[in-house]
Amino acid sequence: MPFSEYFPTLYSARSVLDITIVFIIVYVVLKLLRGTRAVPTVVGIVSLALLYWLAVAQDLATLEFVLRSGVFYIGVLIIVLFQSEIRQALIYFGNRWWLPFLRRRGGGQGDIIFDEIVLAATTLSSQKIGALIVLERSVGLRNFIDAGVPLDAALTYDLFVTIFNPATPLHDGAVIIRRERIASASCFLPLTKNPNISRELGTRHRAAIGITEGSDAISVVVSEETGLISFIKDGNIIRNLDTKTLRRLLLEAMDIPIETEKKQLNAADDKEPKSLKEPEAEVTLS
Repeated sequence: MPFSEYFPTLYSARSVLDITIVFIIVYVVLKLLRGTRAVPTVVGIVSLALLYWLAVAQDLATLEFVLRSGVFYIGVLIIVLFQSEIRQALIYFGNRWWLPFLRRRGGGQGDIIFDEIVLAATTLSSQKIGALIVLERSVGLRNFIDAGVPLDAALTYDLFVTIFNPATPLHDGAVIIRRERIASASCFLPLTKNPNISRELGTRHRAAIGITEGSDAISVVVSEETGLISFIKDGNIIRNLDTKTLRRLLLEAMDIPIETEKKQLNAADDKEPKSLKEPEAEVTLS
């Protein structure tokens, strides 16, 4: 269609909607790719496309034949190279457009279980005992749960401390929380392949980041070497957390109302032993 014929249709409602949807998709994809290892690969693919255009325009038959033969494999190449990015994009769109009445939200004991998680993390941090806690959200983690040691137990401070005790057989691996219960322990998670992750982070932190890259789960990590508490969401890690900051991040990630958070903070401060209270630490991004 000539541009002169196409131009008047730009102002129709259908065309505006069409262009807006394409713009949103391109914007979201570029936002997801920004700062990842996929950027150099995309640049390489675009360069090959420009080279193919040049070969056609300048009638370079041999180069055009070679590049045209490789076009058939580009689809498979994109899937292989961008599998993690594609997964993240699908999860992103699914979470943004998920119907509100189908989303998993905390139940009636949501406030209590977060107190137990925070108190356990604080205790393990003071003793420099490593721990990895993963909270399932909308995307199911059944594959990882089934591969661990099934528990289906009530989520309590005492059970957390017992599981991560180095003298117990379940301390190695992650604990996965599903629907306000400890679904499984000693779970092994995929490690992140992000080359920009600090070398200071060990296997436990890399596993915590990896599970949040492949799903919408969130992770809490206690470092065995330093005792620092970290929170991971969407592949981003926040380190050196104090009790109140960790609780706030958990509540925000699990969609707990602000009013409930304030009540919980006051109740937890009264409940928490003085020996476990810490001064506020600075939140740093890795």
